[in-house]
Amino acid sequence: MQTINAGRIREVEKVIRPYVRHTPVLPVNMADFGKPAHPVVLKLEQLQHSGSFKARGAFANLLGRDIPAAGVAAASGGNHGAAVAYAANKLGIPATIFVPEITSLAKIERIRLYGAKLEVGGERYVDALAACEAFIANTGALSVHAYDQTETLLGQGTLGLEIEADIPGLDTLLVAVGGGGLIGGIAAWFENRVRIVAVEPEGAPTLNVALAAGRPVEAPAGSIAADSLAPKMIGSLMFPIAQAGVASSLLVTDDEIRASQSALWETMSIVAEPGGATAFAALHAGRYVPEDGERVAVLVCGANTGAVDFG
Repeated sequence: MQTINAGRIREVEKVIRPYVRHTPVLPVNMADFGKPAHPVVLKLEQLQHSGSFKARGAFANLLGRDIPAAGVAAASGGNHGAAVAYAANKLGIPATIFVPEITSLAKIERIRLYGAKLEVGGERYVDALAACEAFIANTGALSVHAYDQTETLLGQGTLGLEIEADIPGLDTLLVAVGGGGLIGGIAAWFENRVRIVAVEPEGAPTLNVALAAGRPVEAPAGSIAADSLAPKMIGSLMFPIAQAGVASSLLVTDDEIRASQSALWETMSIVAEPGGATAFAALHAGRYVPEDGERVAVLVCGANTGAVDFG
């Protein structure tokens, strides 16, 4: 546990800085979306290389660990696979990516674009993970876990560092949760200096049920965000961090996620995949109601979707 902390996150940030974007922030007002007026800051991490925050963890792994001749392998709902493929391409490392059949075509196309070997099979992330583990056992490739790996958490934690620098005086940060690498890294950075609110789909309440149970437990793995926010169980490395550093856990419906996607696009021309729009859905649907004077930020964390029609 002591290896995932603000000091190490700062060290990792220096290592990956040449390879990742410092993504912008956008001040908005909820009145712009037809909601009760309240200023909010959007952190636009969907503009990161490979289309999501996952590039941070990918580079932290590939730059911070010894890479065997067989290269690296990763199981993913899509975004982590695209990020590992992108990082491997930039660093000249062979990569094999395993994704389930539910992975969106947009994410599959990104992985192929970056030149990784791609294996598609199984219904859910857990099936892709099993295939990936078998491949690693047979080849000696290095496993780059999507969320339950120290380097992954440290890399995602650099986003917390960046948010704190970009949004001074922040009170509350809303973060979507899948396996927990993102919110775990961010919580490790902030060390309770900011109120961190977890947001998950009702159909994939991975952290929510774990916090209620007091330990990682299996959860449903449905929802329209299933290719990014639906592992069967929260990561074991991040869970103690979440217990200590996540203030509350909220659930949103698929309809609320769709509505937040549409609102971001129609009002601000922001493209967000379902998982990327989930944190904003908590505000847009009124699941989280800020107090007067509360300085709130929302992380828009991914944009790998083909849902926007430019025709």
